[in-house]
This record gives sequence, structure tokens and C-alpha cells, in this order.
Amino acid sequence: MEGGHHHHHHHQHQLSVNMVDTGGDRFPQWSLQETKEFLSIRADLDRTFMETKRNKLLWEVISSKMKERGYTRSAEQCKCKWKNLVTRYKGCETMEPESMRQQFPFYNELQAIFTARMQRMLWLEAEGGGGGAAASGGSSSKKKSVRLSSDDEDDNEESDSGKKKRKGKATSGGGGGGGTSNNNLQEILEDFMRQQIQMEVQWREAVEAREEEGRLREMEWRQTMEALEKERLMMDRRWREREEQRQMREEVRAEKRDALITALLNKLRREDKDL
Repeated sequence: MEGGHHHHHHHQHQLSVNMVDTGGDRFPQWSLQETKEFLSIRADLDRTFMETKRNKLLWEVISSKMKERGYTRSAEQCKCKWKNLVTRYKGCETMEPESMRQQFPFYNELQAIFTARMQRMLWLEAEGGGGGAAASGGSSSKKKSVRLSSDDEDDNEESDSGKKKRKGKATSGGGGGGGTSNNNLQEILEDFMRQQIQMEVQWREAVEAREEEGRLREMEWRQTMEALEKERLMMDRRWREREEQRQMREEVRAEKRDALITALLNKLRREDKDL
């Protein structure tokens, strides 16, 4: 009965987003929600994948965890899906962030997995005395070889095309593929981390440049406004001064007129008296 319920639940998922996310996967197609659930399960187990060589068992675990969430997927389907997602993720490296998110909706989830993995590797190296690849013998190099060889089984067979593309980049300093695939993987991870940091720095710089531009524009606007206000006040003052001068001249004229009229009147009065 329960099996029937799972099947029905999965069938609904499949129908609801049937057109989404065709990545050369086996049938039936994966819905957006199903892929998100799958990636959250895979992220939780990533550390275990790095520490064990027997990955087949882990894919079985993922398959059963998917069943618990109502999705019927075999271990092989899960593994195949992971490889496809990683290949598509690597293909995003050359894209602009905007088009990348439109093309590949799970970019952030995969980025989180690989960033966490890189941090774990850096911590383990730091714990091992920071000797890096040069540390020969001792537990740290042993730990690292386990970690990387499990990576090889899991990620380095992700897809030949994806790997060849990366290998061209990563082994340019390796002298004709002389390094092992372990070193190659470590280079890929370090390269990936460098790119993440570079993208972060560029993004921050762009934001700061925009803010600075905004601040400058605001300052210019404020200065222009202040200059205009000053000019308006000056014109106002000049007009008032001219107006005051005009009034003073008017008053002087009026006084002169009054004096003239008074003098005339006095003259007339005197002439009247004389008559």
C-alpha cells in the first residue's frame, strides 16, 4: 500500500514539472523539486563521499533517502544525475552570472557543496601542519590520498568531456600530464576557489564603484543647488540694493520738488504782500 502511495506521489511530481531539467538523464525526467531534494541529500553526505572509497553503498543510501521523501530513484539513476549536474555546473564557468542562473537553476546548490568541500580540504591541510602537497608520510598525506582518491571515483568520472576541458586548463603547468589525477583534482578545486574569490572581489568592486559614483553625483547635485541658491540670493540682494537706491533718488527728487514749490509759494506770497 505504501509503495503505491510513493509511486502515486512521484507520478504527480513527474507530471507537474515534466518539461523541466532534461539533462540527458534516464527516464522518467526529474522535476525541479525532486532535484533540489536530491541535492540536499547529496550535500549532507558529501563529507562521507570524500572519506570513503566504497561509493556504491552511498548511492544506495541516497536512493533510499529519496524513497523516504516520496521519489523512486535507483542508486544508478542518482549517480547518473549527479554526474550530469556537475558537468552542467562546470559548463557555467564561462557564462555571465545572469544567463548562468537562467540556464542552470541549481548553480547555487552545487557551488555550496564544492565550496564546503574545498574548505574541508584546506582545514585538513592546515591541521596536518600546512605542509600541503610537500608533506610526505604522516597522517595528513594519508588522509589526503583517501580523500582525493574517493573524489576520483566519484567526481573525476563525472563526464569525460567536462574533465578533458578542465584538464586542458589544469595541467598546463603539469608537463604533459606527469601529475597524478589526485593532483589534477586538487588543482581543479584550488582553481575553482580562486575563481570564486575573484568573482566575489569583482562583484564587491562593482558595487563599491556604483556607490561611489552615486555619492559623487549627489555631491555634484548638492554643489550645483548651493551655487544656484547663492546666485539667487546675490541677485535678490542686488535687486534690493538697486530698489533702495531708486527710492533714495526718488526721495531726493521729491524733497527738491517740495523745496522748489515752497520757494515759489513764498515768492508769490511776498509779491501779493508787496501789491
